[in-house]
Amino acid sequence: MNSGIRIAIDSGGTFTDCVWLDGSTLRVLKVFSTPADPAEAIAGAVHKIAGSTEQVTVLHGSTVGTNTLLQRKGARIAFVTTAGFEDSIEIGRQHRPKLYDFFFEREPALAPAELRFGVKERTSAEGVILHAPESTVLAALVARIDAERPQAIALSLLFSFANPANEKVVAAALGTLNLPVSVSHEILPEFREYERASTVLVNAYLQPVMQTYLRKLQERTGKGAGKRNEARIFVMQSSGGITALETAAQQPVRTVLSGPAGGIVGAAAVSARSGFERIITFDMGGTSTDVALVDGQPATTNEADVAGLPVRVPVLDIHTVGAGGGSLARFDAGGSLRVGPESAGADPGPICYGKGDRPTVTDANLLLGRLPADQFLGGDFQLNLPRTQRRVQEWLKENGSKLSVEDFAEGVVRVVNANMEKAIRVVSIERGYDPRQFALVAFGGAGAMHACELAQALRIPRVVVPAYPGALSALGILISDVVKDHSRTVLLRVAPASGKADAANSHTLPVKKLEGIFSELQRNIAAELKKEEWRGRAVFEPSCDVRYRGQGYELNLPYRFNVLSRFHAEHKRRYGYSSPEREVEIVTVRVRGRVASPEKLSRLKIQMSAGKLQRSSAMVHFGGRNYKTAVMPRDFLKQGTSYRGPAIITEYSATTVVPPGFAFRKDPHGNLVIERS
Repeated sequence: MNSGIRIAIDSGGTFTDCVWLDGSTLRVLKVFSTPADPAEAIAGAVHKIAGSTEQVTVLHGSTVGTNTLLQRKGARIAFVTTAGFEDSIEIGRQHRPKLYDFFFEREPALAPAELRFGVKERTSAEGVILHAPESTVLAALVARIDAERPQAIALSLLFSFANPANEKVVAAALGTLNLPVSVSHEILPEFREYERASTVLVNAYLQPVMQTYLRKLQERTGKGAGKRNEARIFVMQSSGGITALETAAQQPVRTVLSGPAGGIVGAAAVSARSGFERIITFDMGGTSTDVALVDGQPATTNEADVAGLPVRVPVLDIHTVGAGGGSLARFDAGGSLRVGPESAGADPGPICYGKGDRPTVTDANLLLGRLPADQFLGGDFQLNLPRTQRRVQEWLKENGSKLSVEDFAEGVVRVVNANMEKAIRVVSIERGYDPRQFALVAFGGAGAMHACELAQALRIPRVVVPAYPGALSALGILISDVVKDHSRTVLLRVAPASGKADAANSHTLPVKKLEGIFSELQRNIAAELKKEEWRGRAVFEPSCDVRYRGQGYELNLPYRFNVLSRFHAEHKRRYGYSSPEREVEIVTVRVRGRVASPEKLSRLKIQMSAGKLQRSSAMVHFGGRNYKTAVMPRDFLKQGTSYRGPAIITEYSATTVVPPGFAFRKDPHGNLVIERS
């Protein structure tokens, strides 16, 4: 190759998925992840794909931030706040994750007590400086922090979102320590001091780890490993857009859900091509399952919790459960079968990969005949069925179980399906949506193996399996736009005017003040895009968080002239009532800046090859019975022809299971559409 190449990479717990364009044809490569050093698998894949190409652009969805939080292996950080609020991060909110568990213990705060420091300063809620920090106080603070030898600092002063003057002074003093400093008015200029402090703490906790990882990745994909020029690296954000490597290193909190975000973007794009605008995404990988509801376009939220920590930067509204192909089965103290959240990962992996010793969901699917042993990864990797049968029998005996191997495998699938069904209910039924009005889009390495049974349980009418389902998250990263999100808490009250017949439209918006703030946020985003040298026209999407006065929660709505009437309608849909006569508060204003990706899904060609895969048949276990089942490569399916289950559809990146009672077809865009026959 002589011209430049763009490679999108989704680094998962078991596999690292890569997609790139060869002309207009999409190519896919899956390699085993290297959890101890994720950069190793990525660099190896880049060198294999790019060869001697001089211009290489890597778009990367990373799990480094998520794993660092889950494993609590981040930096040693100091927390600096207004004097008297040092322990706010320990106190948190009244919410208890497990209300009836007497033995539940919360994870300790990211900054231990000895690394929490208070500054004598005060800004009022209206932004008035009541007490500025004194230079002697700051000098003493710097000396105390330096003596504790932290690796990073999180700074979050009370009401800094209303006026950051004091916080800027403190940040300048802390800058003399030559440590990464995460500053709240730069990362999250919003109210709610606990959530803002938690977000800044997470950013500081991840910053040294992410900076080291990205620097190592830059070195390995560049000059140090070959003759090519240094690769340009961009990182996927949790909000569904990419950003520059430097920004990701400075604000890693925005990347904690970057891999799953790519899947949502990809699923929404490919399903829209097939005419499905209302979808529930079902991304089942090796370690976890991510689900989301898309009603026209992916929804973002500012109320995510990651590893039990509030993270209030924009993220796609994703619900995650610890259920994946590598999830380990076990018997609890009462003898009940449990699956996950612990995973075998890539090392040692499931039993059938050759090194694992504990049964997983992947092993169960193999034992039931749903995963052909000779057609995994396009036939390039042989699964070890005899070893799996033997080791599972031994494991059952060791655990005192009298279940047969087949009954045990069926139980594992039923348990993991129940976990994932509950997750889908969280994003649909519990939020006022009827899943019967949506299509279930299944992807990830294991998603299409379980989707039909989940759709049947939830009465979802159809399942869509995109082309290259095992690499859809990487495809989503490839086609993602550049995205910048800025926000500011304003707390503007809008009272209903008296004497109006229509209360829902009687509020008068402070339009001039709002548009002035929106314009300032747009200018800030435009300056960042220019600094990072992004090309293309930026499109700005203003929105605002609205609530009734006295409420403790808000609804985010696009900013238009009828935003308040739409708020009343959405409040009634979401919570069952509305109160147009009540005073309304515009709490936080937001602007998203978007620069379109140069890669368009419409110009991609889907050209799959069967490779080593061959048509065959097998006995497969469904619902307590064995059925003779057709096993066919996806490339063999003819467009528009209707097929009936049971069937196993094989391809390089995933396997699709179609139970009895379902019919399926391949549509003009290469997607499989599966429906009850």
